[in-house]
Amino acid sequence: MVRKLTLQGLQSCQGTVDLPGSKSIANRALLMAALGDGTTELNHLLRSDDTARMLEALAALGVGIEELSATCVRVRGCGGRWPKQPEQLYLGNAGTAMRPLTAVLAATSTAPVLLTGDARMQERPIGDLVDALREGGATVRYQQQPGYPPLVLEQALRGGEIHVDGSASSQYISALLMALPLLPNDSHLILTGTVVSWPYIELTLAMLRDFGITVEQHGKQGFSIAGRQRYQSPAAYWIEGDASAASYWLGAGVLGGGPLRIEGIGRKSIQGDIAFIDYLQQMGGRITVHDEYVEVNGGQLRGIDADLNAIPDAAMTFATLALFAKGRTAIRNVANWRIKETDRLHAMATELRKAGAQIEEGADYLIIDPPAQIQHAQIKTYDDHRMAMCFSLLGFSAAGVTIEDPDCCAKTYPDYFSELARVT
Repeated sequence: MVRKLTLQGLQSCQGTVDLPGSKSIANRALLMAALGDGTTELNHLLRSDDTARMLEALAALGVGIEELSATCVRVRGCGGRWPKQPEQLYLGNAGTAMRPLTAVLAATSTAPVLLTGDARMQERPIGDLVDALREGGATVRYQQQPGYPPLVLEQALRGGEIHVDGSASSQYISALLMALPLLPNDSHLILTGTVVSWPYIELTLAMLRDFGITVEQHGKQGFSIAGRQRYQSPAAYWIEGDASAASYWLGAGVLGGGPLRIEGIGRKSIQGDIAFIDYLQQMGGRITVHDEYVEVNGGQLRGIDADLNAIPDAAMTFATLALFAKGRTAIRNVANWRIKETDRLHAMATELRKAGAQIEEGADYLIIDPPAQIQHAQIKTYDDHRMAMCFSLLGFSAAGVTIEDPDCCAKTYPDYFSELARVT
């Protein structure tokens, strides 16, 4: 039986929350440290399903990983040459492991390797990345459905001029930026289409600099990348709090009145999802941003109409906050919601209607008219961690909410609901 959790009539939200480390930063840092020269100590590491899949893959490739504490590991880099060549790597539903490993192993593996995942991963497209790898000389073979995992990497990537469509996922671009410096040849990466989630590309570029890699950027459509580069260990690397996960606490701090202090993000954050704060302030949230923490003190919400293409993960939280807002909310330019852990546009529309909202679902937008009174709803989570955490905010309504399979949060935030109980 799938576990269910009912939240109802939460009156306040106050105290201090220490965010778990960012999933996006954690899996990039693990891979960069593994590729580097020297040993890197990664601090404030998120322990979740996604990072577990990356750690398992690196161990299978022969990378030495020593666990110093629950949130600190020491990675012995292999200088871009894997000590082991496994025939297969299983990556579950971890997109932040599948996409970069596909590109990096295409650049570095000396023997064929099969990359596969769970049933949902086999529905998540990877064709645009594979097309780019093939243009750069790699041989990649689909085992089942063209354009989707599982896939076999055979002949190695060579480099040169490579085009990648950035309109579906920025992870394809980040994966190539991580792989191309390892090649014997120089490369020129040209982005086509309207690039989504640009802040995640900036995050990758910032981390590459931290690990000693140089990339020359030409506007927002091109990069020159010298080959024969080597990742350098920064000795110690701190993984900042997950700005996407912060969105639930920011929402809870507004709905529950605060004061709620959220540690791990702030003005110094390198994650694009920190922009969620700006939009929440526009909605009426009272938020003060400090260098390394944020404080929330309630607020009265009103609907907004916003292009949230740059922050697609955090944008989901606006969909549930819209039910508490005065007036209509429009969430626009989020077509890539459809290729995440589930089809999030359709899932959000379906579940919001259960709470009484009037919803217009477009190809790349949601328009939400809140109900006069939120109705109790049993929310299907679609094995998607963000669905569970977003809809937890309906616990601040009188009617409340029942969430199916709250344990799906293990993907990025295993302790979320126990933390929510502690501060509400």
